[in-house]
Amino acid sequence: MIAFARRLVAAPAFERWLITLIVVNGIIVGLETNARLAESFGGLFDFLDHVILAVFVLEAAVKIAARWPRPQDYFTDGWNLFDFGIIVLSVLPASGEFATVARLIRLLRVLRLVTALPKLRLMVATLVRCIPGMGHVLSLMAILFYVYGIAGYHLYAQHDPERWGTLGRALLTLFQIATLEAWTDIMHKAMELGTLHWLYFVSFVLLGTFVVVNLFVAVVINSLEESHQEMAEADARRLTGAAPDALGDLRAVRAALAELDRRMEGIEQALRSEREKSPGR
Repeated sequence: MIAFARRLVAAPAFERWLITLIVVNGIIVGLETNARLAESFGGLFDFLDHVILAVFVLEAAVKIAARWPRPQDYFTDGWNLFDFGIIVLSVLPASGEFATVARLIRLLRVLRLVTALPKLRLMVATLVRCIPGMGHVLSLMAILFYVYGIAGYHLYAQHDPERWGTLGRALLTLFQIATLEAWTDIMHKAMELGTLHWLYFVSFVLLGTFVVVNLFVAVVINSLEESHQEMAEADARRLTGAAPDALGDLRAVRAALAELDRRMEGIEQALRSEREKSPGR
């Protein structure tokens, strides 16, 4: 039974069927938003939902069984914990005021595509790994916004109070400029005070948009490379641990061959000694 569970979990078809069920579950959740379809096929949707949930529960049980005699190792993987948490929430009884919560939990099952597809897991791992680096970039961006916000307040508060009348409004205006949304209109309004005021806006766009965005891209690319290397190492460790019996057999064969070599050497030495003792034979 344990061997069957391990073969089933390792089979590519198992993952493909799981991905298919997750996609079907997502389609059903989307179809239920149509009132006419929900009224006509509500019973069928509920039946399919229960079948899919039962398959997910069985999948978790098989994966836990495949880790025997250490089933607790299943919970050492963060992705397994994510899947198991969604399954546990899905099997909780939901009625009355918790019906809406139950529908939202059913929607969470679509997120299991992230755990089922290795490339999506890689992207999520990259985003998580980016957080420390993003913090530094955001700190630099906050300083840049603060400096330009105070400068914009002093330069344009009297001329354009709607956009620059307070520090908060100035920061919101700078955020709009950073998105490149109609920022030239804001610049032209400020240039009524003088033609050189374009320097303020162009410098902020260059620093706040292009430089900072490139820093974000650099952090993401660096984290993506690290996550890819870490995933490759994890796959190698998993493949090594997936065949402990084969490795043990290989070591046993090597030991047997070494022992055979030693015995053959002993026999050859005994034959040579016998020939030396009786050279006339």
